[in-house]
Amino acid sequence: MFSTPFPAVDINEDEKSFKVTAELPGMTDKDVEVSLSGNTLAIKGKKEEAKEQKDKGYYLSERSYGEFQRSFLLPEGIDPEKIEANVAKGVLTVTVPKTVQSVAKKIEVKASS
Repeated sequence: MFSTPFPAVDINEDEKSFKVTAELPGMTDKDVEVSLSGNTLAIKGKKEEAKEQKDKGYYLSERSYGEFQRSFLLPEGIDPEKIEANVAKGVLTVTVPKTVQSVAKKIEVKASS
């Protein structure tokens, strides 16, 4: 099912959140599980596919099975209650919001007299 043991994953950060995107072709929300334990975000997926074809003089039956698990250590300052996960067109997006305390702020440097 997967050409590599793990699907391709991108992690991006902006001032409000982290976004984890994973390419999961052919998978739906029923095939994927996202969990948080402490500061570890885990993404698991499993897919079973069966194909059956009957024609004159032959019968073809194929089954494929694929499973993966990826884990990511998240930094301090995330809001675990507001994590969201969505899958659309084979792409999983997990949004991990930062807490107000963790949002970076630029401090103005003033000249002393």
